[in-house]
Amino acid sequence: MKSASTNRRTFLKSTAVASATASLAFVPTFVHAQGNNQTLKVGLIGAGGRGTGAAQQALLADRDVKLWAVGDAFEDRVTGCLNQLRARPNLANKIDVPRERQFTGFDAYQQVINSGVDVVCLCTPPHFRPMHLEAAIRARKHVFCEKPMAVDGPGVRRVAALQAAAREARLSVVAGFCWRYYDPMRQTVARIHDGAIGDITALHTNYLTGALWHRERTPQMSDMEWQMRNWPYFTWLSGDYNVEQHCHSLDKIMWVMRNTPPLRAYGVGGRQTRTGAEFGHIFDHMAVVYEFANNVRCYAFCRQQAGTHGETTDHIIGTRGRANLLGVNQQDRNWAPYSITGENAWRLPAATQRTAIDMYQSEHNELFASIRSGTPINDIDWMHKSTMLAILGRMVCYTGQMITWDQAMNSTESLTPTDGYRWDRAPAIPDVARPGVTRLV
Repeated sequence: MKSASTNRRTFLKSTAVASATASLAFVPTFVHAQGNNQTLKVGLIGAGGRGTGAAQQALLADRDVKLWAVGDAFEDRVTGCLNQLRARPNLANKIDVPRERQFTGFDAYQQVINSGVDVVCLCTPPHFRPMHLEAAIRARKHVFCEKPMAVDGPGVRRVAALQAAAREARLSVVAGFCWRYYDPMRQTVARIHDGAIGDITALHTNYLTGALWHRERTPQMSDMEWQMRNWPYFTWLSGDYNVEQHCHSLDKIMWVMRNTPPLRAYGVGGRQTRTGAEFGHIFDHMAVVYEFANNVRCYAFCRQQAGTHGETTDHIIGTRGRANLLGVNQQDRNWAPYSITGENAWRLPAATQRTAIDMYQSEHNELFASIRSGTPINDIDWMHKSTMLAILGRMVCYTGQMITWDQAMNSTESLTPTDGYRWDRAPAIPDVARPGVTRLV
């Protein structure tokens, strides 16, 4: 591990410059489609449920756009995605994906990128995001990049280092942290930033849910296929659910804190109800305290357990009031979403929320508008920090240690399979992490 005293800004700046130089060396000479009179060709990488939804939203975001290529590790995913999209009357004429532009396997992402597309939607399991994002930016493709953007420190650094390359190539990179693209949330956070609740003293976020899906193993499945089809349960693929799911709430915290990382964190977590082999080796509950400058703390709780209390809430406490970003505790109806209490009490008008554009659609609308106007959106700086915040939370729960932001950012632990990606060989499933025994690498 590199010294914890490494300066965050110096480290990120140096890696960004180095990678930008390397990335641009691979940029081909063709120029992506842009302007008001050109059809924008979209390539989908990762054709599961989220990928199918992203493709739909991309096709609805612009008048002259078509789905040009689809790639996934599994053929049935590609077929299922296209069947769903073609069944939509308002989308069928925007789909131009013949058999020769349907790609499967671990290299499907590269084939989609090379198929002549202008925009790619990256919607595979999170592990593959840094590799796919780098390939897309090297090839000068605009990107919709689903959250989270990595599962380990090396992956986060790889993503962060692409910011300069994307900016120099004038590429739009829109993050799948969709709450930042939702107008009611934007209005609430803007009031916090304008001082409506005074100085922030504490933050509290919950992401408490029920059980997650899993797919039964068939005799025909190899170990790799079984893990890939049940990717949320394997840290190398998902980052654990604190990274894969709770990252939405943690991104809101990072947003409220003006994308300034915490100094350190500590936490507790474990595995109580999902103890069978079919659930891989991830935890089912975590609680993390993030310590920011000026003695500001964020208390972040998440859980995936059947039969438990469900709640998704975000509370921001300040010296002059309190803000509620999302959710209502069933036992406390006094807290409305998108509201502020205190000296500058405010509540989002109900009509505003009713007429707000769906956040998943909004992020694609803004992506395609930025391409047409030639004013790129570049979310890389903050999207990699929000991802790292979630990874730091996993690290402290797995190890039981207090870990600084610099230690996490400089971690050398790579979750990439040492044997590469092969259907006949899967990464060994590690033991469930044991706080006090599992070490930070």
